[in-house]
Amino acid sequence: MMNTSDIVALREDDGEFSELKTIIKRKIGFNCEQYKQAHLKRRLAVRLRATQSKSYKEYAELLSKNLAEEKQLKETLTVNVTELFRNPETYEAVRATVLPELIKSRGENRNLKIWSAGCSNGEEPYSIAIMLAEYLGMSAKRYNISIMGTDIDEDSLNKAGLGIFHQKQLEKISKERLARFFNKKDDNYQVTDEIRRLVTIKNHDLISGPKLSGFDIIFCRNVTIYFEQKLQEKLYFDFYNALKDGGYFVMGKTETLVGPSCKLFKHVDLKERIYQKKEN
Repeated sequence: MMNTSDIVALREDDGEFSELKTIIKRKIGFNCEQYKQAHLKRRLAVRLRATQSKSYKEYAELLSKNLAEEKQLKETLTVNVTELFRNPETYEAVRATVLPELIKSRGENRNLKIWSAGCSNGEEPYSIAIMLAEYLGMSAKRYNISIMGTDIDEDSLNKAGLGIFHQKQLEKISKERLARFFNKKDDNYQVTDEIRRLVTIKNHDLISGPKLSGFDIIFCRNVTIYFEQKLQEKLYFDFYNALKDGGYFVMGKTETLVGPSCKLFKHVDLKERIYQKKEN
């Protein structure tokens, strides 16, 4: 049990908080202003407690001269709770509702382009690849499938590129899927070359990076929930423009369309937060 004398009382100061945000942007390139401030303070509190800093100013001084703390803070600010086939019912809904219509509408055009935005360690893009491989079966070889996973955290991107996962990340994977799509590697599992060939991992900043386009499906789940509404509105408009006509957008279950985007998409499965781009 923690002794009360071990708990550091945080002395909050708006000026110090503002200065710390400026330092964070300069040191690790993380734009704090785009995030909900209550969420940001909760994440910062984790590092202040860990370093026993009593104020934002004290922590800012530590951050300015400690490279190890830079890395720790970035991990704390960008951390995601993630696993393969997280919310499996969402994948089932995509498989049952979206894929048949998408494949049918493409006809002889056998190019499929999918974007997993905020892909963390690669769990989502590899889940999508497995879903497609299962759905298309032997005919998958006749398709040009491109699944792009993007994030801004270099450590996560490096892990995603390897496609190696530990048991905790595979709790939603059946024994059949594990045997078919993964190879045992020491105490972990690596996705097969068949699946890795479908996935490309890239560094891309949703907020300030170049605009992307030409996608059939965009997955952006449990990412925008941390952003202020104005930024959410901008990102949803960017996703709309990044989709082909009739393309699909999949959100996290706690996220909702806001602002003008409500009129840009139509519901496909409201419970699973699946939407379709309205055609011009």
